[in-house]
Amino acid sequence: MTDTTTTSQQPIIWWLRRDLRLTDNPALTAIAESGRPVVPLYIFDPTEARLGAAPKFRLGLGLQTLQQSLAAKGLKLILRKGDALTVLRDVLRTCDGAGVYWSRLYDPQAIKRDTVVKTALQEDGFEARSFAGHLMFEPWTVEKKTGGMFQVYTPFWKAVNQRNIGASLPAPQSLRAADGGIATDSLADFEMAREMRRGAAIVAAHCVVGEEAAWARAEQFLHERLSTYGAGRNHPAVNATSGLSENLAWGEISPRQIWNLGRLVEDANGIKAEQYFKELVWREFAYHLMYHTPHILKRNWRDQWDGFPWSEEETAALRAWQRGQAGIDLVDAGMRELYVTGTMHNRVRMVVASFLCKHLRQHWRQGMAWFEDCLIDWDPASNAMGWQWVAGCGPDAAPFFRIFNPDGQREKFDADHEYCHRWLAEGRALPSKTALQFFDACPKAWTMTASDHRTAPIVDLRAGRQAALDAYEVLRRKE
Repeated sequence: MTDTTTTSQQPIIWWLRRDLRLTDNPALTAIAESGRPVVPLYIFDPTEARLGAAPKFRLGLGLQTLQQSLAAKGLKLILRKGDALTVLRDVLRTCDGAGVYWSRLYDPQAIKRDTVVKTALQEDGFEARSFAGHLMFEPWTVEKKTGGMFQVYTPFWKAVNQRNIGASLPAPQSLRAADGGIATDSLADFEMAREMRRGAAIVAAHCVVGEEAAWARAEQFLHERLSTYGAGRNHPAVNATSGLSENLAWGEISPRQIWNLGRLVEDANGIKAEQYFKELVWREFAYHLMYHTPHILKRNWRDQWDGFPWSEEETAALRAWQRGQAGIDLVDAGMRELYVTGTMHNRVRMVVASFLCKHLRQHWRQGMAWFEDCLIDWDPASNAMGWQWVAGCGPDAAPFFRIFNPDGQREKFDADHEYCHRWLAEGRALPSKTALQFFDACPKAWTMTASDHRTAPIVDLRAGRQAALDAYEVLRRKE
């Protein structure tokens, strides 16, 4: 006969990944409802170690804040480095654990790792359970009426818009700490800020970290700016967007929490905010695509684009784009905002991506890799789909001949140059603080200073556009 008293004392490991929150966390709620003690565990495994500089740095800040939140509740965050399965087995043995619960991730590497972990632990006799929470709609639950995945956004939106996603879960009222004695590494041992070098302090000042800060950010946006989002979202100098992509990326807030509160605000104020909810669902669509067609992360989603003559050389033009020295105001301003804050306004993201892929005809993978290294809100699905959408080779993509004119976009969405002046220092008598921060953050090897002359355009916009169209015409004829 099983000793139920002993069994109920066996803890469950809460394996933390991209769910750095206590509220609306189904895995953590399930542990609390079991009545068992909880062992919060973060594993710095090879997958995490391969993150780009800014994402890794931002993850470290999130872990540090969560560590403090857990400590206030009498819980200790265990930190370990190594192979996930090896670490989990070791901690289970040490704490005489009953099993491991975690929130699902959907990229191919995570699926492969988690499948191995779940199978091995269950064969060892442990409970191993994965839960939803990172998305509102699990990718395999959304299908066309005829079956199969969606490849176009609008039908996907119509399929999920009226779905009941359920109420957001409150933070567990009672979480039992497991007995001590479980060894932990120090977060400093992981050196998660090392690759940021002198840019770490600059970027950190622009981060909004942790569950409490994320929720405050969401409330402020939804109560104060939701009604004007549609009108203001394309103007980069205007504080019109939510900024929540940073917190969604690390699970400091769930999409369900944002959706549910947003709908309440919408109903209470008699407003229509469909455009914002469509943006939340755009993120879901990106995960839907990544889950069903994981090649979107590495190669052209449409294989007929494999013959397009993008360059993958490390060219001077690519370096100029990365450093905000293309000589095109809106492009350079966006790239410097990225380097100083770890984020970039979404309208400007599309412009800089189009400029790289079309005017410069550099491969979208080069842009995607740079963003992967520089974004604090880096998300594998959204980053890949965004780049392929702009490049024209992705699902439901903008036609290749839709080429953003950076100067035209600036005139339309930054007519008074407020955004560009915020990020560009050269040639100005009194540069803004944010423009000057770029020179404190960028590598000294770039030898850039605020007193430099403004770079001349590295490509004529009209000629670059025509060259892109000519290359596209050659590809089209081959088809």
